[in-house]
This record gives sequence, C-alpha cells and structure tokens, in this order.
Amino acid sequence: MKEFWNDRYNSEEYIYGEVPNEYFHSRFTQFDPGEILFAAEGEGRNAVFAAKCDWKVTAFDISAEAKKKAEKLAKKHEVGLDYRVGELPDLGFEKGDFDAVSLVYAHFPVEVRKNYHELLISYLRRDGLIFFEGFSKKHKIYQEKNPAVGGPKDEALLFSMEEIKQDFGSLKFLELYETEVDLKEGNGHDGLGAVIRFVAQKK
Repeated sequence: MKEFWNDRYNSEEYIYGEVPNEYFHSRFTQFDPGEILFAAEGEGRNAVFAAKCDWKVTAFDISAEAKKKAEKLAKKHEVGLDYRVGELPDLGFEKGDFDAVSLVYAHFPVEVRKNYHELLISYLRRDGLIFFEGFSKKHKIYQEKNPAVGGPKDEALLFSMEEIKQDFGSLKFLELYETEVDLKEGNGHDGLGAVIRFVAQKK
C-alpha cells in the first residue's frame, strides 16, 4: 500500500483538491482550537485548514510523497504542520496527547483497523473529539456506476454502521449517520457516493 500511495501522490496535482472535506469543515469550526491529529492525512488539505484555524496540527500517513505535498500546501498558506511518515504504532504518540482526531477517508487495512482505532481513541484527552467521514459498504454500488467517485475497491475496507459502533462504542456519539453525498474533491472523489459520518466525544 505504501508504494500505491507514493505513486498516486507523486504528481503536481492535488488528487483530492486543496480545500477541506465539507463535513469536516462544517463540524470542526464549531469547536475552540486545541491540538489535533490527522490520521492517514494524505496531501494535507484538512490539516492545513485546521492550522489556519489556529489549531496545533499533527498528521501522519504511510506515504512520504503525501508528506511532501502536505508541506508544500502548508507553505503556500504560511502555516506549520508536524507531519510524520510511518505506521501508527511507531510514530511516538502517547495517551492523552490530543484534543481531537480527524479520520477523513482513513480506510486502514482490516487486519490493523480495530487496533488503530483503539490507539487513536487512547490518544484523546477526556472530552476529546473524533471527526469521521468514510465510505460505507453501500458505496460499491456507486463505484460501479461511476468509478470517478473513488474509494477502496476492496469491500472489506468499507465501513458498516455495525463496525463503527463496535470500534467506537466507548465514545459518546454527538451525531452518527449514513448518507448519500455528491463529492467534489479534486479528481479523486468526483460524483455521488455513500458515506458514514460522525462526531464523537471521549467520556
């Protein structure tokens, strides 16, 4: 997967655009600044937006090319990021490091997903927040009609409501729903898709 994402991000074009995810933008701006971790952040569009909103931003991805793109975008907007490359357990984060975690299209491999979600929850302080948007199992139908909408081709990487409730059940869901959305995020997400969205708080 590292090679796949390095190849995908090795271009001048920002595959998913330079503006933040619409759902993340709409919910994130309701809260006061703090320290936030962006998981599988890719080219940095959400992290840079958060930094512009005066949050202290940390991000990670397995792709070194993603980091280059994110740091270039951060420089363009005159903000700073702590962007790390590697696997989550090896990146030096500690329990209670963050006030918030962003999981925007962070589709981790099935064999590590539950563990990664547990780690990310542990990195939250009490009352810390998770902002989440990811493709649902229903998204396969949309992909078949329009491959340009993007998303994992392996159905196992897509989310069900049951999986979300299982992995994040220790949190208080401020909202949780599945919906159809018309994505306009660069050339990577273009068209109708099916997503699960939530904001949840650590008890």
